[in-house]
Amino acid sequence: MSLTDRPIVVALTGASGAPYGIRLVEVLLQAGRKVHLLISPAAAEVFLREVDRPLRLEESRFDPRAFFGYDFAYTPGSLLFHHHTNFSAPIASGSYLTAGMVVCPCSLGTLAAIAHGLSENLIHRAADVHLKERRPLILVPRETPLGLIPLRNMVAATEAGAIILPAMPAFYTRPQTLQDMIDFVVARICDHLQISHNLVQRWGSVQRL
Repeated sequence: MSLTDRPIVVALTGASGAPYGIRLVEVLLQAGRKVHLLISPAAAEVFLREVDRPLRLEESRFDPRAFFGYDFAYTPGSLLFHHHTNFSAPIASGSYLTAGMVVCPCSLGTLAAIAHGLSENLIHRAADVHLKERRPLILVPRETPLGLIPLRNMVAATEAGAIILPAMPAFYTRPQTLQDMIDFVVARICDHLQISHNLVQRWGSVQRL
């Protein structure tokens, strides 16, 4: 299986930034990639507050329409949802090949668990698998200000092989809408996953003043 045929793991955890995670999954599916989706209970609470849609986290009752907010068209079987306690899921093992994993948004508690190898749920375990197998692991924190402990955890995660990609939209692209700012962050994630996209104008192609 070539790298471009391998699935990608996406986890949403309990930090602000649900729209980033939703948009990332949309873009990956539109690019023809298979996605393994994980959502923590805290992420579901934030999800309800930020996009006003309740999520059922049981594997048999997960509703993609509630996640996307509309009937998003994608290839059947390309979106697989796993309960965060299901250690029997394929992504819990390094023998299951993936192209990478993104935790978006990544809570500081999840960051701490990943940085210190605390596989307390499937999100932590899948992240640990990606680190030990030397596959891309992208953590997207959205918190401000940052204290010393999470800063040290970011260093520890980076030393272990993770990529820390904070949800920091740029302004040189002259964003006109909230969607533009979301797409900038998702574009940077896709760049590190080597996923082609046309979400934003790149530096050098933007008209300067």
